[in-house]
Amino acid sequence: MPVNHGYRQYCPIARALDVLGDRWTLLILRELTNAGDRRFTDLRRSLPGIAPGLLSDRLKALAEHGLVTTRELPPPAARTVYAITARGREAVPVLRALARFGLPLLDPPAADGPRVDPAMAVQAAIGAFYDAAEAVGTDDRYDIVVDGRTFPLASRRGGAEGGDRPADLTLTVPATTLVDVRQGRTTLTEALAEGRAVAEGPPDALARLQRVFRLP
Repeated sequence: MPVNHGYRQYCPIARALDVLGDRWTLLILRELTNAGDRRFTDLRRSLPGIAPGLLSDRLKALAEHGLVTTRELPPPAARTVYAITARGREAVPVLRALARFGLPLLDPPAADGPRVDPAMAVQAAIGAFYDAAEAVGTDDRYDIVVDGRTFPLASRRGGAEGGDRPADLTLTVPATTLVDVRQGRTTLTEALAEGRAVAEGPPDALARLQRVFRLP
């Protein structure tokens, strides 16, 4: 593949693209942000189509820029995993903006179409719409249960996981319904009324979830 030699412009956008603009780079950061620390084999599995050598090159470049690091899991795992750094997390607003831009471009979910990944649905349809201004004065923790998987979110810390305390609200909803909500075919309020989604917790916590993540 062509090597990105950079745009050679004194411009922060051009310089950011020098670091993030190669194919697969942002998707690697997406995986490490959404799924946490990952082994090399985990990344290959979640990025179908990427060659092992190219994945190694991208991880090396990300490490050189301080966006990704490695650590060793303790026994009995004793495996090397890749983890996003604090500097790497500064790209999260870029990922969220791309998710908001790209969601309307997706085809509607279909039974015979590609599977809607639960992690993608939560991060793109909920997390990407986090509104810091609406979160002021809130301190909720939410468990979002999507197709059997639980994803913790919070009304503080940029919508990131809110620690180990019990959830104030548990929302169970299919991944396809989340996409339907963001593409305007339904609302979360309608999905709850129709039984397509279930909320367990006080109504005011649900109202705050909808307000902080702009869920109609």
